[in-house]
Amino acid sequence: MYRLGLDIGGTKIAAAVYSPAGVQVYYQRYETEKQSYIAFIAQIKQIVGCAANQIPERFSIGIGLPGAICPNSDKIKNSNILILNGNALKEDLSRELGQPVWLANDADCFALSEAINGAGQDFHSCFGAILGTGCGGGVVYNKHLVKGPNNVAGEWGHNPLADYHPVTDGTPEPCYCGRNVCNESFLSGTGFAKGYNQKHQTALNSKDIMERASHDQSAQAHYELYLDQLARALAQVINFFDPAVIVLGGGMSNQQSLYDDLPSRLGQYVFGGVCNTPIRQAKLGDDSGVLGAALLPV
Repeated sequence: MYRLGLDIGGTKIAAAVYSPAGVQVYYQRYETEKQSYIAFIAQIKQIVGCAANQIPERFSIGIGLPGAICPNSDKIKNSNILILNGNALKEDLSRELGQPVWLANDADCFALSEAINGAGQDFHSCFGAILGTGCGGGVVYNKHLVKGPNNVAGEWGHNPLADYHPVTDGTPEPCYCGRNVCNESFLSGTGFAKGYNQKHQTALNSKDIMERASHDQSAQAHYELYLDQLARALAQVINFFDPAVIVLGGGMSNQQSLYDDLPSRLGQYVFGGVCNTPIRQAKLGDDSGVLGAALLPV
């Protein structure tokens, strides 16, 4: 069966079709409609229609998007595409398109695609962690996305940072989720930069800080702190799920030094004092989200 995947982001929508053999046969990008929910539904219907013209037979539809699906109401919440919040998007799209639609968080789509076709494809279990503007994650076991009754499997970005201490870790701004000291506040590229800028009265982004780290003591110290924070947070995942591989994506994952420097720091926080979990960089890049969305229907 052909598969259509939509990767919906705050600025763009990527649409791709994959053949039964897994070959991408169609790809288009669109600007995301964010002013009206009705207009958004109409846009998705148009995008699917354009893709349908390129597909010789019936196809499945999977969609990845920022935010969460409330398990009690099936309505979208916590999305940065504000017009989606409070709406039963899956139900509305299924009705408009005349066929079932599968929805998942964008981090889940990332984890699924990397586990099946990316850096985690040779492992039976995978934790995919996004270290980008935000911080999210997804859990895949035996090539299937793990989903629970609360639709929050892998949502480690909003767990509190392990062994948090305000003197060493700094005091972040309250998280938008309503909690304090979330992993996202420290481990996202945004949080990494905010922590440094608060300490040093600068206005640098995460890339600028990492470029300074090779010759600036303060930037190097902040990177060392980040490694320790990331090790603490990932050790919690390992202690609970013990994935066969951890795959990192997002802007901070492009720091190649992570893959040399992080593994040696994990053992001190993993139960038993030893950590054999491989840490891999995501392979699929911009295709990760749209491929993961296409893989959602089972």
